[in-house]
Amino acid sequence: MSLFVLGTGTDVGKTVITAGLVGWLRDRGRDAVGIKPVQTGYPPDDDVGFVTEATNSEDAGVCLRYLEPALAPAVAADVEDTDLSYNEILQGCRHKLKAANPGVVEGIGGLRVPLAEEMEVIDLAADLGLPMFVVARSGLGTLNHSALTVEALERRGLDVWGVVLNDYAGETLAERTNTNVLESMIDPPVYTMPALDLVTPDEAVTAVRENLPSSVLPE
Repeated sequence: MSLFVLGTGTDVGKTVITAGLVGWLRDRGRDAVGIKPVQTGYPPDDDVGFVTEATNSEDAGVCLRYLEPALAPAVAADVEDTDLSYNEILQGCRHKLKAANPGVVEGIGGLRVPLAEEMEVIDLAADLGLPMFVVARSGLGTLNHSALTVEALERRGLDVWGVVLNDYAGETLAERTNTNVLESMIDPPVYTMPALDLVTPDEAVTAVRENLPSSVLPE
């Protein structure tokens, strides 16, 4: 069973979670691979590079398409005046998932991000049909974003395995109350993680393994 890591938006910690899960699975003897359908803002943004560095393995990550503008994939392709085929992305993900054991697909931004040919990230998630793991911020505003994301995914028939609230320090009242409140709003379990945007590749696997239960790993 593979897994899809989706964020409630950009820069919420999807890449660290993906790298951590892939590295954790590889430490357990699995040939796990992080799969990035489209990487925009490249260079310098390189999510697959983070995964391969975190796992010390060049074959631990793969990206199907790179685009330079730091924009939604469909918009970036339009700016570059280049074709971006949704079917090629979908079939490419399926091919990589079939070869992986298991695959961890990392989304692009949030679920309504334009992907290609009027299709969005949520369409790719639904067509792949993988269990979902949602990454969100821990502070003020996350209740709305997280609950709406989970609701939208479940309405498309997707199984949400959990929500991880990133950058948790417990310094604000919103942070300290959001976990329990969100758990009362949605069915999936809610976890917290420290500031993932500050985690280096060398620390990613340890950070994920120390803060998440092994039950989040795909079988």
